[in-house]
Amino acid sequence: MTKNCITTEGAPKPVGPYSQAVSAGGFVFTAGQLGVDPSTGAMPPTVEAQAEQALKNLRAVLEAGGSSMDRVLKTTVLLADMKDFAVVNRVYADFFREPFPARSAFQVAGLPLGALVEIEAVAFSGRK
Repeated sequence: MTKNCITTEGAPKPVGPYSQAVSAGGFVFTAGQLGVDPSTGAMPPTVEAQAEQALKNLRAVLEAGGSSMDRVLKTTVLLADMKDFAVVNRVYADFFREPFPARSAFQVAGLPLGALVEIEAVAFSGRK
């Protein structure tokens, strides 16, 4: 099985030794996406705006890997504060439709760059 690195200018560049995503065996495995605007490097102050940008970044990475939001099988949502779950959930619902992907959500002690939310996904790409 071949492992391919996926990169796109439509999402922030990695800040460490990892890929925006990797594809293998017909699947795309994304790195966690923060709400950083790839064109400016800025991150908005609200969890709602960060969630929206993180999902736009996720979509860009998936599309670069030959996939889409409709082909997402599983997401993981990391939150700085679980009290923000309802707000993030409302934004999330604008990016996915039925059948919805499986999802896990966790509150964590901290996220990179002081982010309030980070979202990663596993999707079917159809490429082998």
